[in-house]
Amino acid sequence: MRIYVGNLNYRTTKDGLRDAFEEFGTVSASDVVTDRATGQSKGFGFVEMPDNAEANAAISALDGKELDSRTIKVNEAHPAAPRQGGGNGGGGFRPRGNRGDSYRSR
Repeated sequence: MRIYVGNLNYRTTKDGLRDAFEEFGTVSASDVVTDRATGQSKGFGFVEMPDNAEANAAISALDGKELDSRTIKVNEAHPAAPRQGGGNGGGGFRPRGNRGDSYRSR
């Protein structure tokens, strides 16, 4: 089961996250999400536990508890909603001409 862990201290590492969850069973993966440009933690991460019973025990025990001086939010992760758009973040049609020009039929 994939588990979402939110409100992490920016100093929490993936190893610290793993240690907190290993108390409840086997952890196959742990990750703290970071900003691509700065490498700074975004304050949330994910833990993977192959045994659902152990994962549910960890969720129940750790949700609302303190980790590295922060009260964390823990629940089952859900797939991200699909993103819309073409990927380049373009602004669509832009008429040529000066800034003050309007685009309309003459």
